[in-house]
Amino acid sequence: MADLLVNLYDLELLDAYSGDLQKHEIHIRRGLVPEKLLVSTWVNKTFGSAWASECEVSFTQQPVSCFIAIRAEKLLGFSCYNTTFKGFFGPIGVDPECRSIGVGSALLISCLNAMAAQGYAYAIIGSVGSRDFFDKSVSTFEIPGSSPGAYMGMLKQK
Repeated sequence: MADLLVNLYDLELLDAYSGDLQKHEIHIRRGLVPEKLLVSTWVNKTFGSAWASECEVSFTQQPVSCFIAIRAEKLLGFSCYNTTFKGFFGPIGVDPECRSIGVGSALLISCLNAMAAQGYAYAIIGSVGSRDFFDKSVSTFEIPGSSPGAYMGMLKQK
């Protein structure tokens, strides 16, 4: 699974709120530190402990580097950056019932816009299994020789 590169200086500052999100009353915003445990518990339950660990780190950043999607005070998805490695985007996850309406894309774009605003010229999307989701939202380039990449040798739960 290779890493992908996104040119943030070529990224159009896209509006994260598509018509579908507005129609479904879904809002994207940075997580707040008092929400850290609620968000990381949801991520752990929905996507596993590795992503929950990265999510927890995102709440220790200034500013918080976790964006969340919510509807009526219910968490629908999350995305993070600068967790395991500086300049890396991810992880990202959306409740399966809310996929295909633009939540993931809005979370991705929110993080990439925040990274660009903080002065990053590039973002690395680490260890991507399928490029399809990312290529629908932004222009990416595979980084040659990046598999297995920076996550090589990481402990895995058995």
